Amino acid sequence: MTKTTSSTTDTPARLLQLLSLLQTPREWPGGELADRLGVSRRTVRRDVDRLRELGYPVQATMGSDGGYRLVAGKALPPLVLDDEEAVAIAVGLRAGAGHAVEGIEEASVRALAKLEQVLPSRLRHRVTTLQAATIPLTSGDGPTIATETLTVIASAAAGSERLRFRYRAADGAETRRQAEPYRLVATGRRWYLVAYDLDRADWRTFRVDRVTEPFATGARFAPREVPDGDAAQYVRRSVASAWGGSEYEIDVEFLAPAEVVAARVPSWIGEPEALPGGGGCVLRARVSDAVEWMAVRLAMTGVEFRVRGPEPLVSAVRDLGDRLREAAPR
Repeated sequence: MTKTTSSTTDTPARLLQLLSLLQTPREWPGGELADRLGVSRRTVRRDVDRLRELGYPVQATMGSDGGYRLVAGKALPPLVLDDEEAVAIAVGLRAGAGHAVEGIEEASVRALAKLEQVLPSRLRHRVTTLQAATIPLTSGDGPTIATETLTVIASAAAGSERLRFRYRAADGAETRRQAEPYRLVATGRRWYLVAYDLDRADWRTFRVDRVTEPFATGARFAPREVPDGDAAQYVRRSVASAWGGSEYEIDVEFLAPAEVVAARVPSWIGEPEALPGGGGCVLRARVSDAVEWMAVRLAMTGVEFRVRGPEPLVSAVRDLGDRLREAAPR
């Protein structure tokens, strides 16, 4: 929530102001808090007790003036943000929504959806203006998606709310769809929506960059059980089927520890396993990406490796190496 200025005679408003001060990482002397709030030290003590009753772990220190500090508790309490903090967080989440830190893609979109839902229009305008004036130094190789599209879908999925949208198929044909959204899945290059298509009475995988005009209808639904019991596995199988069942097993040996390779290979590809004796590791996984792309992705790790199979990937890596050598003659 964002903080607003209110009279200190208003107890709820004063509690919010006190909470905002305590969420600054420092110890606050009781006298300074009283001056800031325009109340007595006794009132500050009572307000601190109220915050503790609400679950905020406020720690008191002894001394001539006494002090208060908000410490880590068992659960994350609600945060109070001022305007600048709210704008900064929203801009950061928007920037990360398209190319988020691996492993927290969906969580970042959910957080953005919650924040933008409560942002006042004046702050939302500042966020949009600032983002429009910012050019990222780097970008991913996947298609660009409007953050509004992601947040609408994420909110509908989290609230089990039916979704209407326009969808453009691979051949360019557009249809109107009504679905029960289940999960957003990021594969590193693209976002996919796993949903139950009401018109076709079956589960479907939708590429989010082909979704336009998403609208949460307000109609609630009881979540169904997704095939395979896992949205990510369902996306992997659906994508492979769309490409003619082109899944294949990779077998790659890296001359580096497993933890080093794991930090450089997206988790959606697979997890490397340490080889006996240490010093190296092997990555065996079932993937559905084109072998040319997989060759590039392996080279991007910056780690020495050897492809042991399959043969199409061996050839793709060999061809890539030949092209790179020709492109940079000595």
